[in-house]
Amino acid sequence: MPLSKVLIANRGEIAVRIQRACRELGLKTVAVFSEADRTALHVRYADEAYLLGPSPSSESYLRMDKIIDIAKQSGAGAIHPGYGFLAERAEFSQACQDEGISFIGPKPSSIAAMGDKAVARKTVAEAGVPVVPGTEGEGDLRDEDLLRLAPEIGFPLLIKATAGGGGKGMREVNSIAEMPRLLEAARREAEASFGDGNVYLEKLIEQARHIEIQIMADNHGNVVHLGERECSLQRRHQKLLEESPSPFIGENEAFRQELGSVAVKAAKAVGYVNAGTIEFLVDSEGHYYFLEMNTRLQVEHPVTEAVTGIDIVKEQIRIARDRNLPFTQEDIKLNGWAMECRVNAEDPYMNFMPSTGKINHHDIPTGPGVRVDTGVYDGFEISPYYDSLISKVIVWGETRGQAILRMRRALEEYKIIGVLTNIPFHQNLLGQHRFIAGRFDTRFVEERFSMDQAEEAKETYPEIAAIMATLVAHEQSELSAQIIRTSGRNGSGDWKRSGRWKRMLE
Repeated sequence: MPLSKVLIANRGEIAVRIQRACRELGLKTVAVFSEADRTALHVRYADEAYLLGPSPSSESYLRMDKIIDIAKQSGAGAIHPGYGFLAERAEFSQACQDEGISFIGPKPSSIAAMGDKAVARKTVAEAGVPVVPGTEGEGDLRDEDLLRLAPEIGFPLLIKATAGGGGKGMREVNSIAEMPRLLEAARREAEASFGDGNVYLEKLIEQARHIEIQIMADNHGNVVHLGERECSLQRRHQKLLEESPSPFIGENEAFRQELGSVAVKAAKAVGYVNAGTIEFLVDSEGHYYFLEMNTRLQVEHPVTEAVTGIDIVKEQIRIARDRNLPFTQEDIKLNGWAMECRVNAEDPYMNFMPSTGKINHHDIPTGPGVRVDTGVYDGFEISPYYDSLISKVIVWGETRGQAILRMRRALEEYKIIGVLTNIPFHQNLLGQHRFIAGRFDTRFVEERFSMDQAEEAKETYPEIAAIMATLVAHEQSELSAQIIRTSGRNGSGDWKRSGRWKRMLE
């Protein structure tokens, strides 16, 4: 089937993002929607839109059969899954292939190999990629097996679901005594979230950074990495703010290329095609370990786009059309610094409790270096059926300092009325000294940051802020004065000389 029309099997900001890429490539788009999303932005933007079913995702966005039927009915030659929902389901990729529909993503075999984390760890370890110490065997491990192996790995450790992600089915274990209870809880949550209760153990790397490498691979054997993203700022294993490059790596180009080459090796180990991300844990000494591979487009892909100038979604579509990558590894240069804040409908002062309701007003920040990816508008209803992501604010600056200042300005301009958001959290985080200095790890938000302390600091040190503002204003005025007076003459003298000159000419 010719690829002139793309069905987007997703919703929200990522569906709109993919639609824009399709439009720029001259492709028609097909949207699918649930009852809750009848008036959603991605439905309005599409050339065609089809109802999937009731609001719960299990009856709509997770219905592979319905989505494929709609693709055939509409004449869509390709399906882009976005992220979440069916994006990392090998059986969905296979079903598309069986129906002659192009799946804009990796091959079923790659998704299967990297989707099961235990299999993924074994695969990359055999390829010579270092992995976090843990249970690396394939298949189901019984509780008694895990309890026997845990002391060999050492505490603290993590129980992790072999399927899925996003912190579901994950528990931290500090002693053998508490492990049976946590194993039961992890298996129960994994089964409910992914339909697979299998879990494995992984050593907890303390004071770790979460750094990931974006890779692109075509059907002709070309695999290229697009540099790294710093994703250490998390809460309950959910990313909150991402940036590229990583302040931990900074100008250490040798380390960047080493991580990149290892990521490329991991991708080649499973014959990977299309966009994907290799995630690493990096300790304070710079030792790195393979964590997992996300066989899809990442939420935070815009920060990589901002520093490389590459439209990752367009490249995904071109790869699905069997095109060669238009760049080589030598062409990839990171320019400037980019950050992304995920704006969620939740209350940061009430333990990030979800906030639902109607958005009465949505005023998006603009200006130099600011991009906002969103799927909402004035009057849009935030539903309890899906995740709470409202938008992503992405900024670019020549330096990390400029990017921080630009993000502060953008968040100050951003106005959302009708639901509570985590914008105050981001504003407080951006003012933290450890964040500004780039000295944080994956436990920073949960262990060394609180909204109460941040607000208290605001109230305790207004004099210091005022003094700093005065000093900055004074410095700028002095600089302005120096610029104005470069000729050594004041303004009134210029007017007098002009008047004399006119009188001489009369």
